[in-house]
Amino acid sequence: MTVPLDRPAVLLRVEALALLLVNLLLYRHLGASRLLFGIMFLVPDLAMLGYLAGNRIGAPAYNLLHNYTLPAGLAIVGLLAGGSTLPVALALIWLAHIALDRALGFGLKYRDGFKHTHLARV
Repeated sequence: MTVPLDRPAVLLRVEALALLLVNLLLYRHLGASRLLFGIMFLVPDLAMLGYLAGNRIGAPAYNLLHNYTLPAGLAIVGLLAGGSTLPVALALIWLAHIALDRALGFGLKYRDGFKHTHLARV
């Protein structure tokens, strides 16, 4: 497969797919529950409920739960707490969710509409 190096949106999707695969492999290596993965995988999408209050609330709410910062912090906390499995597992699930969204082209939202993302208009 040839990746067009002059198309950042495509590169970002390929990068997200790689991150998704890494997270899935790390989750499997961690030995955490598949049930937990299945239950928690779509939880970040609850942030879309913010759109019920309009774009001004919805976009920041969505972006808060769909960027890598918070789950990375959760993973760090879990690792610093003696390798506590639950926070690390939750962080990997969360990161996998974000990575899948990005691989599918769903990026961070702008306030002018749900379909206007940093990757493209969907």
